[in-house]
Amino acid sequence: MEFLRQHQLSIMLFLCGTCTVLAILSFFTSSMPKKRRRALTLLEVYAALLLFMDRFAYLFRGDPSTLGWWMVRISNFSVYLFSICILHAFTLYLCDLFTNEGGFKTIPRRLKIAEVIFGVSIIFLILGTVSGLYYTFDEMNRYHRGTGFLMSYAGPVIMILLQLSMILQYYKRIARNIRIPLLFFSLIPACATLLQLFFYGISFQNIASVGMAALLYIFVLVDMNKRVNQVNRLEVQYLKDEQNNIMTLFNQTAMALANAIDAKDVYTHGHSMRVAEYARKIAEAAGKDEKYCIDIYYAGLLHDVGKIGVPVSIINKTGKLSEDEFAEIKKHPVIGKQILSSITKSPYLSIAAKSHHERYDGRGYPEGLKGEDIPEIARIISVADSYDAMTSKRSYRDPIPQQKVREEIVKGTGTQFDPVFAKIMIHLIDLDTEYSMKEHEEVTELSGKNILHCREYREDKSEGILLNESITKMRLHYVCDEENAGLDSVPSFVVFDSLDSRIHETESKRKDLLYLEYGTIRFDGKTECVAARDIKVEFEKNASGAVDFVEEYKKGIDYDIEAVRVKDHMMLKLSSPLSTVRFIMALPDCSHYCYLGLTGLHCTISDVEVHKSENVVPADYIPRIAPELNYISGPEGNIPSIQIDDWCSAFTEGVIVTERMSISFHTMSLPTARLIWHCPYIVLYYSADKQVRGPGYKEFALIRLDGEHWESDGHATNNMIINKTDDFEDWETWKKVNKAGMDCKVSIHRESRRITVITENAGIQIRSVTILQEDIPDIYVALTGDQCVLTNIRIS
Repeated sequence: MEFLRQHQLSIMLFLCGTCTVLAILSFFTSSMPKKRRRALTLLEVYAALLLFMDRFAYLFRGDPSTLGWWMVRISNFSVYLFSICILHAFTLYLCDLFTNEGGFKTIPRRLKIAEVIFGVSIIFLILGTVSGLYYTFDEMNRYHRGTGFLMSYAGPVIMILLQLSMILQYYKRIARNIRIPLLFFSLIPACATLLQLFFYGISFQNIASVGMAALLYIFVLVDMNKRVNQVNRLEVQYLKDEQNNIMTLFNQTAMALANAIDAKDVYTHGHSMRVAEYARKIAEAAGKDEKYCIDIYYAGLLHDVGKIGVPVSIINKTGKLSEDEFAEIKKHPVIGKQILSSITKSPYLSIAAKSHHERYDGRGYPEGLKGEDIPEIARIISVADSYDAMTSKRSYRDPIPQQKVREEIVKGTGTQFDPVFAKIMIHLIDLDTEYSMKEHEEVTELSGKNILHCREYREDKSEGILLNESITKMRLHYVCDEENAGLDSVPSFVVFDSLDSRIHETESKRKDLLYLEYGTIRFDGKTECVAARDIKVEFEKNASGAVDFVEEYKKGIDYDIEAVRVKDHMMLKLSSPLSTVRFIMALPDCSHYCYLGLTGLHCTISDVEVHKSENVVPADYIPRIAPELNYISGPEGNIPSIQIDDWCSAFTEGVIVTERMSISFHTMSLPTARLIWHCPYIVLYYSADKQVRGPGYKEFALIRLDGEHWESDGHATNNMIINKTDDFEDWETWKKVNKAGMDCKVSIHRESRRITVITENAGIQIRSVTILQEDIPDIYVALTGDQCVLTNIRIS
């Protein structure tokens, strides 16, 4: 107590300054309602004046001078006055709190009573001061409590009790952040008042009241900031929702417009959407940012909007267009620009519509722009548009097989297409092992057919369903025709491979599309082996001979089917109430694709559902019925030989790249190889376990011996120089040399971030320079390829 007595004037001065600052802050704050801000400002002003005057009362106590006489009387009166005023300001604060957030429509009655008592207390204070009832002064100008001193507490105590009763009764209506401070504001000064009665000369009550006023401001400000932040979050969320709604509306409008465009041409349904998706993939692979990729998607969606101005008769003409008709077609980029130019917030839409038919060599239309004079967004859409045009059905032809489309894009690189984006498109084709980037019909379960009506065998058939290491599950319903019901009236699967994933009957089509039929599997368990090496049938469950199969066929049967392909084996399981049959087929090799085409005889197939699992089955999932095809022969080098059945399906061990090194090996294309890129590849990479595609994998370059390369991860830049020497005759000869087998040597030289790879094979001379984007001490090199065997691999 003695410590407080000695330092209370300093404490008063500190709290007085604090409340003055808080009063100024309260006055200028904009996060509170006007009435609450005024109440809080008054509270802090009264608190500051209270301690200011209380401090004067102590400083001038016992001063007999004229100034001392006046200051002692003014300061002591002010202490009583501002003590009551603080409660008045707190009442005003509670009035605003309960009417705004407490659910009261008008000011609560108890708070009105508190305000009346405040007025009465002021009157009694004046009377008590004049009469000497509350306090008096002696001849030494010192303050003494009067006979009615305790009466001065009556009004403030009643006000506190009324305020406290409101806080306690409606406690849950008050925000969590300020519940406790409000209670403290009422209770702590009351407790301090009791202490004041027993410890004369220490201003417990005044210091406690002012301290609680400062504390209340802090918690009120925290609460208001929380509310403001919540409002801001709601506003931001509202703006985000509005933006999403606008984008959704824009997307729906763009889709509707694109569908309207495609609807004019019976053979281009979905063309705009596919072009948009392919363009977005190219932009992503080129390292463009998210906004650019979104912009190019919508640009692709509306690139053909100008066709609205082209007569339908010209668009849907099945024969060759006349010069005048083609001139009309060539107007659609300009018409598209005129339509979309009014969308000033998205100028890229009109740019793409106008320039997507420009050619990189300057022979396009409508302006004959050349090279990089063509807007980049149009150069990307040009590649995507041409790819979809070739892979979609037209009135005069079926879709072109993807591998032939790839060859066309390779031919058009640098002439029709920007080499950078053509190269990316080629890479996307290489990655599309299941040929998903193509036109699909509305109904996908039967790859284009909702119901199959198979009157004659193979009269009606579905597109192929590609099988791989993930299990494909199917469900279907089958019923045989009443008039032709018989034991042979069953569905069948044709197991095959072709460039367009379709079953073909004519010899010319089979030759053109490299159609290879492995065999047929009937749902009654019978099979026909064509190009497959063997077929094994196992009946896991079979109905008794008493069952009338024909009658069951007439009623209709539901089938559950599971199919999977692992390397050179395919397994199919047919389950129905009548039987469960498992078929295992040994395919001719590991390189050809394996499709299932659904057909039948004298039956109708419907309600087909197809689902592909995401999980890959283990390598020994299918019991082997024929030996594994292995073309590895010849001497073994200091790295194990590998057989690569498909694109980058196998890799040699990784070897760290040194300052100077060379790799020699013997390569031979597999019997199934038929394309230029069916050859060895060299991959430069990094991974934590030294293995290709291992943890932390970064690929810097993929160099093909036919002269193409790819930097897939953006961690390096590549510059490749390709020359054809006198030893090079043509690509057909080059493929024959690979088929026969040849020895290769690759020289690698590393200088810090620069890695140079040099090789020459069958007249193709390659010099590739890779510049790393960061310092990586250990870079590895491995060999891979597509449909080839690498033997006698030696590192020196």
